[in-house]
Amino acid sequence: MPITNQQVSEHAFLRPLYADAYFPDHVLDKGKAILLRLCERIEAEQPSDLPALYVLTEAATEEFNLLEAEFEAAGSDIETVAREEIGEDFWFVATAYGFTDADAEELIAARDW
Repeated sequence: MPITNQQVSEHAFLRPLYADAYFPDHVLDKGKAILLRLCERIEAEQPSDLPALYVLTEAATEEFNLLEAEFEAAGSDIETVAREEIGEDFWFVATAYGFTDADAEELIAARDW
């Protein structure tokens, strides 16, 4: 399903991480795909309130939890810079879809990174 939100379709997810050789592109590509799937789910399910949005972001956060092992296998990890960038992209997604009052920490509350 193509993304219809123009702001999202033009956004370069995880851009600062791609610029840092510490983070392998093939793993970042999977992280970017998680964020894009989150956007697709938001567009398909159209959550009507924050609790409904948080259900979707929790599922995406759990996908990032699983991705941690791939970062480690590639000699990297989801450390401070990556945590902040991933969190900022979750916040970007929430605000792009009109959830400007979303709690940035709640969006990624299920994280173990």
